[in-house]
Amino acid sequence: MQENPKKYNKLIIVLSIVIPTVVAVLFSYKIPNAKPLTFLPPIYASVNAMTAIILVLAIKAIKSGNRIRHETLIKIAMLCSALFLTLYVAYHMTSDSTKFGGEGFLKYVYYFILITHIILSIVVIPFVLITFVRGITNQLTLHKKIAKITFPLWLYVAVSGVLVYLMISPYY
Repeated sequence: MQENPKKYNKLIIVLSIVIPTVVAVLFSYKIPNAKPLTFLPPIYASVNAMTAIILVLAIKAIKSGNRIRHETLIKIAMLCSALFLTLYVAYHMTSDSTKFGGEGFLKYVYYFILITHIILSIVVIPFVLITFVRGITNQLTLHKKIAKITFPLWLYVAVSGVLVYLMISPYY
């Protein structure tokens, strides 16, 4: 029996707007007299790396026909993304942003990766939510169709987050 995915549409729209808005607001807010959480960047970069690995494992699981493992891994990847976001916001609410200190061509590469990472991290939210809802409501044809877009977007966001960290880490 197929569950009606339309009941999730309002939630998807709300979350797709609220998450980036709240992150932007919290990102610009500094907690007064808070001790900087400077230990967080390598942790949240590692969470991003784990997300990328889990996404690849989830694809392998579904391609080998293991739907339960695929679903479990996707749920873990979603939790990892939420954990990343929480740690990222906590860092930026307690610490000043680090400026990239590289020069020349590397500077352009860094900013290209950073800007595409930021834009796609916003764009991917509704894709992940729609793909997830289509999966849990057994809309499998539609799930597969959108997953072909969601997977590379989400993987790019996870991997580019790690690259941004690696490129900026010497300047912390």
